[in-house]
Amino acid sequence: MATNQKTSDDSPQTTRRDFIHISACAFAAVGAGAAIVPFIQSMNPAEDVLASSTVDVDVSKLNPGESLTAMWRGKPIFIKRRTEEEVKAVRAIPLKELKDPQTDQARVEQPDWLVVIGVCTHLGCIPTLRKNLVEGADGWLCACHGSKYDGSGRIISGPAPTNLPVPAYTFLNDNKVIRIGEKA
Repeated sequence: MATNQKTSDDSPQTTRRDFIHISACAFAAVGAGAAIVPFIQSMNPAEDVLASSTVDVDVSKLNPGESLTAMWRGKPIFIKRRTEEEVKAVRAIPLKELKDPQTDQARVEQPDWLVVIGVCTHLGCIPTLRKNLVEGADGWLCACHGSKYDGSGRIISGPAPTNLPVPAYTFLNDNKVIRIGEKA
């Protein structure tokens, strides 16, 4: 009569077989992991892209009514410190007169600071700042085809279909620095 009991001779052979099986699986898992890691890392942004993802702009020396242009991701960023009169004039423009209606409050984080991407939404030209262009406030004029943007970067007239885009930005160091590319 045969019994199903293992003899002492079978135990080491079974254990060795299990060890080899587990070792082979572990080796395959480590090999697969080593092959996958470079592929996953290649999906991360490059260092130069990360470096240009945010730009800090010192605006501490800008007085009301002054502006500057910074570069972010290869595009000009218009930063304007608006006067109280400019803010009032821009907010007095009725939304029905705008091609792309949007309130000034929806476009700014603080009333006296405007930050927009300075690329015309018609054909990608760079508008220039003009004094008293629209309703007693400064605005931007695209000389290529005549699009006019008010002091909030909203399209007033011309062929441009939409307002100047507002990038993600936040204020740092008690409003002395604007970080473009990062929302608070």
